[in-house]
Amino acid sequence: MSFALESARRRTHWMATHGLVRAVAPLGARVGDLQARLISDPQVRVDPGPVHREIRARGPVARGRLADVTVDHGVVRDVLRSDDFRTTGSGPQGPKIIDAIVRRTRSDGLHPLRPPSLLATEPPSHTTYRRLVSSVFTARAVTAMRDNVEQTAHRLLDDLDGETGVVDIIDRYCARLPVAVIGDILGVPEDERDLVLHFGELAAPSLDLGLSWSEHRRVEDGLTKFVEWLRDHLARLRDTPGDDLMSQLIAARDEGVALTEEELLATAGLVLAAGFETTVNILGSGIDLLTTHRDQLEILTAQRDLWANAADEMLRLRAPVQMTARSAVRPTEVGGRTLPADRLILLVLAGANRDPAVFTDPDRFDVTRENANKHHSFSGGRHFCLGAALARAETEVGLQTLFERYPDIVRAGEPVRRNTRVLHGYSSYPVRLHG
Repeated sequence: MSFALESARRRTHWMATHGLVRAVAPLGARVGDLQARLISDPQVRVDPGPVHREIRARGPVARGRLADVTVDHGVVRDVLRSDDFRTTGSGPQGPKIIDAIVRRTRSDGLHPLRPPSLLATEPPSHTTYRRLVSSVFTARAVTAMRDNVEQTAHRLLDDLDGETGVVDIIDRYCARLPVAVIGDILGVPEDERDLVLHFGELAAPSLDLGLSWSEHRRVEDGLTKFVEWLRDHLARLRDTPGDDLMSQLIAARDEGVALTEEELLATAGLVLAAGFETTVNILGSGIDLLTTHRDQLEILTAQRDLWANAADEMLRLRAPVQMTARSAVRPTEVGGRTLPADRLILLVLAGANRDPAVFTDPDRFDVTRENANKHHSFSGGRHFCLGAALARAETEVGLQTLFERYPDIVRAGEPVRRNTRVLHGYSSYPVRLHG
């Protein structure tokens, strides 16, 4: 394909996906469309609570122009578990002409929201695929990695010892901890970990929507370069396998069936795209919560066994992935409404996490909350996050290690929120480690 045709293809694909959202959503927001406000209103990005309450006031399922919307804890749970709904990456999700343009103009490259990514496949192919991946990402494997998380956290904090000025804790700690974990999972040599950090930063917005043209190009280029590197890396692991999870996944078999090359690439890409940014975000949000709620930090100091529960409470209050969507396979009743086939429903995970019918005083940060782990931040059903246990461990261990090393850490300037709609967190958070 010529350069001109390739450039036109990329621009058209962006227009049919992100560009259309950027153009239409602000118009919808001006006339009060709740879905559009969730996507485009900058105030909602800072504090989504008011719009979540508006959605809840309209009943279990609120009608939108392009999709229905829910913040109801029970509805979100039921839709995520239902066979009457599919992921939006596995079938039509919009006007037929737009779907056709998207299919005809998308690249052959891998993307975490397109098959063969686990996020975008459905049974029957999803069943064997997930079983194979789950056979490697076991509870025992996560327990073993927990020790690595703690060692890495101490090493990163050792590098910060002696810092007396302002430190961007996102850059120096929150981003580097998950990269080390991802590097361990993928079997990446130490001298290539900075490359993984670079790929992670480029690929992270791939989970978002409404990207600008420049952001979209960076994501596509980043994913392309990551896959090019990854193909060579997988070849090396086949020749000289290690004890890392990726080497084990290459060798895994389910009734004689192994993952294909594309499925291995997609799984590694998902580990990078989903395992990097989401963990960076919850670590940054946790730091914000604990530096602004010193009473809760005092409780954790006195009762160290509450750190695991505190991690779930942070995930509940500051869901790193704010929303997901499903498409009805057939006419289906949900929350008192009948959704026609192919109708989208936007599941606002962050809103469901603050459902007052489930969580008492839902906007309050309470590390002793008894049902903190009832949040939907890891999705649910057959697409429940495979890395949930590891993400919990990174949150718990990463934050406990930080605050026990630097109990007087304080914010030292205005943090910068990420300019994303689905993902929620900070791109920069200045602190002083010694108060």
